[in-house]
Order: sequence, then C-alpha cells, then structure tokens
Amino acid sequence: MTVSLFITCLADMFYPEVGESMVRLLHRYGCEVDFPEGQTCCGQPAFNSGYQDEAREVARRLIRAFEHSDYVVSPSGSCNGMIHHYYPHLFRNEPEWAAKAEAFIAKTYEFSQFMVNVLGVTDLDAEFPAKATYHPSCHGSRLLGIKDEPAALLKGVRGLELVELPHKEDCCGFGGTFAVKMADMSEAMICDKANNVVSTGADVLVGMDMGCLMNIEGRLNKEGRPIRVMHLVQLLEEGVNRRERNRV
Repeated sequence: MTVSLFITCLADMFYPEVGESMVRLLHRYGCEVDFPEGQTCCGQPAFNSGYQDEAREVARRLIRAFEHSDYVVSPSGSCNGMIHHYYPHLFRNEPEWAAKAEAFIAKTYEFSQFMVNVLGVTDLDAEFPAKATYHPSCHGSRLLGIKDEPAALLKGVRGLELVELPHKEDCCGFGGTFAVKMADMSEAMICDKANNVVSTGADVLVGMDMGCLMNIEGRLNKEGRPIRVMHLVQLLEEGVNRRERNRV
C-alpha cells in the first residue's frame, strides 16, 4: 500500500529523525511512502489562539496536499487530534469542504494506530533492554482515543521493562500556546510530570508527541536527570536494529 507521511511542524523543525525512523519501519512492512511537499501546519496553533479563519485556510492547504493519498500517517497524536476533532467544526458551514475534510479524516492515522489497527502489527521483533515508562499525550489519548496501541507495540519489545507512570493521565503542561500564555501554570505542571517520571526509576521515557517530549526532556535536563527521552517510533526502530545485529 502507499502511505503519505504527514511530518508535522515540530518533527520537521526539531525531530526529523522521528520521521525518518517512521519511514524505515513502514518500509519494512511493505508500505511505499511518499511525502507531499505541499503539506504544512495542521492549523492547531491558530485555532487554539482563536484565529479560526486563518486555521481554516491552513486546513484547506493540508487537505489539498493529501487529496490523492491512500493513507496519511503521522508521528503525532496532537496534530491528528486537531484533524479528527476540529476539522468538522471548521467546515461545518461549507458542505463541499466538510466532505473533503471527512474524506481526509477517514484516511489519516497516528503511527501506532496505523501499525496496530491497519497493518495488524504488534510485534516488530525488536529488542531494547531497558526500564521505560510511557507518557500518554493528552490529544492522543483524549481526542483520538489512543490507549491500547502503544502498549501493544511496547509489550512486543524483548528486554523492555515497562513501569507505570504515576498520574500518567496528567498533562505535561506544554499544550502549544498554553505554555506561552500560562507560563507559571505550565512550569508547575511540568515539574510535577518530571518528578513522576523520576519516581519510576526508568532509564527511558517514551511518548508519541514531540511537544510533550520536548517539554519533559527540557525539564529533566534542567534538573540534571539522566533519563533518555524517545518517541515510540525511535525506540521501536532502534530495537529492531539491535535485534538484527544480535542475530549476526
């Protein structure tokens, strides 16, 4: 099948290696991956700041970019949450674009959802000997309902000890524009999140959204905590490569 990569702004600007890992993993399972160059932001920052007209124009551009794609896959629950949850609202008074938005939504997936629910893959034959804890991002879990898919993929990783994160459902405090507008509250939230991560004794923190990971990693680094922060895609690809090396 042909899959189009929706890279998202944060992955494009700060974490391109996440997109690269995702492409290599999809290739392993027979997917041809393309990259529509017309893609841009999903419109979430403008939408969250109250600029709905501007968000609508950005959304139109994104829909056009992927109009001919069979599947659209992204390493972000946040951007996918924006598409699935708010695009119908943006185009509620425009029947033609509402239909295009629904068609876009129907073929757009967050990475773990696509792997588990579309490809039917839970065990990637990966090996990653470490103690890890998992942070479920707000938009992925609350807007998209992602709960079992990341756990299924992590469970299949040999040597990985997964420890429950206390108060895992609590926001890390990033929230895009929220961290700028409500800086004091955001800082209090990330301090709590970092303390909970440290309390697990984990070597690795795993997540699915670059905004959350960037925020948590920044706090852990500021506190001098030597905990590795990884996107789920990175851990899986590194685990697959380790397993292959150990076979040689």
